[in-house]
Amino acid sequence: MSVMSTTDLVDFAVHLGPFPQHIAGNGVKIDISNLNFWYGETHALKNINLKIFEREVTALIGPSGCGKTTLLRCLNRSHEFVPGTRLSGQILLDHEDIYATDLDPPELRRRFGWVAQKPNPFPWSVHYNVAYGAKLHGVVEGRAETDALVEKCLRQVGLWDEVKDRLNEPGTDLSGGQQQRLCVARALATNPDVILMDEPASALDPLATATLEDLIDQLRGNYTIVIITHNMQQAARVSQRVAVFHLGEMVEYGDAETIFIRPRHPLTQAYITGRFG
Repeated sequence: MSVMSTTDLVDFAVHLGPFPQHIAGNGVKIDISNLNFWYGETHALKNINLKIFEREVTALIGPSGCGKTTLLRCLNRSHEFVPGTRLSGQILLDHEDIYATDLDPPELRRRFGWVAQKPNPFPWSVHYNVAYGAKLHGVVEGRAETDALVEKCLRQVGLWDEVKDRLNEPGTDLSGGQQQRLCVARALATNPDVILMDEPASALDPLATATLEDLIDQLRGNYTIVIITHNMQQAARVSQRVAVFHLGEMVEYGDAETIFIRPRHPLTQAYITGRFG
């Protein structure tokens, strides 16, 4: 494939968020080295080397089926619920091997909040949606402490004023955008270090998407966020770093501004301009 000039590319400068570049002072939160992953005989991830930095948003982009969600599942070890999978390589979280034999998998998973592609609140009250994980992991004890945490998390996602009089109603009664913010609040309730988002805005309308993007930008001040998105403008707006995947390989990784305005790899150029994907 021939290399295209940057004049052929979409002008993403108008979409890039206020902080599109990696912040040099932020340390490495997750260090992935020589990661390979298989579903049975299918080699889904191939020699992935990736550093994810604290208090930043790292976007994973690339066509469907290229390994992005698999990588997220390797981070919180949820792939272990799927029979016939295997992994090689190393993933460090705060310099500690997350696959060390003496590490407790449930405690590891507590450190990773998960926000799915479609809003998926539990069929319980708004209050219990937020409180459930925190109570399960022993983060809170007693009603007063639980209520305070629920309010804190709902305030963090800008939902408290909208639902404070509906805490006993089912979370499924909320609008789609409210449900997704409730799911973010649920993810925050276990005091995670990292928030994993798998296309969190794909089922939302433009207004709810904009609200969610603003929320992501606010949350990155306290959390490391890894987001999968097929919306290139969204990736440009919310992320500081971008990793580009194709057929299980990471073909390019760098600052959001570099990836979207001055990409080095022909596959990156082709993907972000819609020539394939």
